[in-house]
Amino acid sequence: MTRSLHRACAPTLALLSASLVLALAPLAAQAQTAAAPAAAPAAPAASAPKGLPKEFGFFVTSEPIGKGGDLGGLAGADAHCQKLATAVGAGQKTWHAYLSTQAAEGKPAVNARERIGNGPWVNARGAVVARDLAHLHGDTLELAQLGNNISKATVFNEKNEAILGFGDKPNQHDILTGTQPDGRAYTDAADHTCRNWTSSAADASAQIGHHDRTGGGNPSWNSTHKTRGCTQEQLVSTGGAGLLYCFAVN
Repeated sequence: MTRSLHRACAPTLALLSASLVLALAPLAAQAQTAAAPAAAPAAPAASAPKGLPKEFGFFVTSEPIGKGGDLGGLAGADAHCQKLATAVGAGQKTWHAYLSTQAAEGKPAVNARERIGNGPWVNARGAVVARDLAHLHGDTLELAQLGNNISKATVFNEKNEAILGFGDKPNQHDILTGTQPDGRAYTDAADHTCRNWTSSAADASAQIGHHDRTGGGNPSWNSTHKTRGCTQEQLVSTGGAGLLYCFAVN
């Protein structure tokens, strides 16, 4: 009798078990979903280089190209500024070297002041070195008397390191510019740009400025004196290393 009852109830128990499994399946799925770790949120876009102010837009190169006055033309100099800025996380901006070129071979002169945007420009420690082009170059008597904020105390490389100047060993205050004090190219026949930044010849020459505003007969940051030649050794011998001013255009 008991065996007969068990056989009679077996189909019913099987159906109940199957129904129970189906009923509990959604609950099990929900439990697994709840237990799964949440996806990590997307990393926020970087708004400023690490350790540098968001407005960072001016530096002197930490190293020269190393071929004297042969910078590969303006394009090579700009690429050097861009590479160094990119290495410290500031490559999202467009960087140009502060350099002029002279009219030659049917090509017009290029003025350094017209290549660097409109400012303001902020150094690696957040200080404004110039509000705009007029302030940078002292375009009016008032601005010339006021002066910009470029000095040894405010000029740093892209790594936020000070640049060696007068009294340091070695002195590296000569910064290549090829420009007149107003930021424009020279119009005479003399070479002021190492043949438009394509020559490392001993008989070529370039105009330089002093970032520390010291020595050379005048305190100009962009037009103090000429180099003895355009070899790397000659640039070093006059108190430099072939370093460049780099400005963020945007």
